[in-house]
Amino acid sequence: MTSTPRSPLTYAQAGVDIDAGNAMVERIRPLVRATRRPGADGEIGGFGGLFDLKAAGFIDPVLVAANDGVGTKVRIAIDSEVHDTIGIDLVAMCVNDIVVQGAEPLFFLDYFATGRLDPAIGAEVVKGVAAGCVEAGCALIGGETAEMPGLYADRDYDLAGFAVGAAERGRLLPRAGLKIGDVVLGLPSSGLHSNGFSLVRRIVERSGLSWRASAPFEPSRSLAQALLTPTRLYVKPLLKAIAACDAIMALAHITGGGFIDNLPRVLPDHLAVALDLGAFAPPPVFGWLAETGGVGVAEMLRTFNCGIGMVAFVAAERGAEAARALADVGLAPIRLGQIVVNGGARVVVHGTLKL
Repeated sequence: MTSTPRSPLTYAQAGVDIDAGNAMVERIRPLVRATRRPGADGEIGGFGGLFDLKAAGFIDPVLVAANDGVGTKVRIAIDSEVHDTIGIDLVAMCVNDIVVQGAEPLFFLDYFATGRLDPAIGAEVVKGVAAGCVEAGCALIGGETAEMPGLYADRDYDLAGFAVGAAERGRLLPRAGLKIGDVVLGLPSSGLHSNGFSLVRRIVERSGLSWRASAPFEPSRSLAQALLTPTRLYVKPLLKAIAACDAIMALAHITGGGFIDNLPRVLPDHLAVALDLGAFAPPPVFGWLAETGGVGVAEMLRTFNCGIGMVAFVAAERGAEAARALADVGLAPIRLGQIVVNGGARVVVHGTLKL
C-alpha cells in the first residue's frame, strides 16, 4: 500500500514569516540610525553590535549593565493598540537603573517577541525604543525580533531590554559615608512608570471602564493613554546634577517594591529611612487606584512609586546645595525625610499620604 504524497511544508506555513522580519528591519533602520552617538555609529544587521569606549571619551571605565522589561503594562498597549510609547518605558526601566550607579548609559539592545509579526506594529514599538535612547543619550546598536506562533497569540508581544553604561573608576554611586541625619530628596515621577500593572488591570476590570473611556483622573485623555504615560527618563539631568554637585551620595530608582523595598538597597545595614508621607502629593491616578481598588497605604507604598520615581540621598550639611543642583536641571526635588538608625524597620513612615 502506497502512502499519499504530502506537499512539502515551509517555515511560513508553520507561522514564521522571514520576509516580514526583513521588512521590519528596513522600517526601523532610520529610527536606529537616529540614536547614533560617539562610540557607536554602525548600522544594524550585523551579528553583534559594536561600541568603542575610547571614542566615547572614557579613560579607565567601569562597565555597568542592566536589563528589564515593562511587565503587564504591555498588555494595555496591545489591547488599546497604542504601541508607540511602550518602548520608551523599556529603555527607561533599564537606563534609570544604570544612572543610579553614577554611570552614563552608552548602548541598548531590545528583544521583541510576538506570535505573528506585523512589521507596522513592530516598527511602532521600536520607534518608542529609539525615542527613549535619544532622550537617554545611548545608542540602539542591535536587537532581536522573534516570531513564535503557538507560544504567543497572533497579535500579542513581549519586550525585554538590555543596557550597558560606564563611569570612570572612582566615580560610581553609592559613595561611602552615608550617615544619620543625611537628607532624602524625592524626584517626581511622570505617573505609574512600569510597575504594578497586574494590580492596575484588576482595578480597571473592577471599575468596568473600557480602555477608550475618559480617564476619571485625567478626562482629557483615554484611560489607556493616561495609564500608558511613559516612564520618566532621569538620565541626562541626573548626570548633570552629579557632575555639578558631589554632595549626592546615592540614588534609588523606585520600581517594583516601591519605597519599602528600594530605599534600603543603597544603605548600609545599620541605617534606615524616616519618610514623611505628607511631604508630597501623589498625582491623581494614584488616588483613583487606591479608592477604586480599595488599596491600603502600605500596599500602595510597596507596589507603586506614588509620584516619586527616583530618590537622592544627600549629605546633610550640603542638602540645600544638592537641592539647588537638582532643581537647576528640572528635577524639582522634594524633601522626603532623612536617614536614621536602623531600629528594625528599614523604612519608617509617618504623616498621611495625600491620596
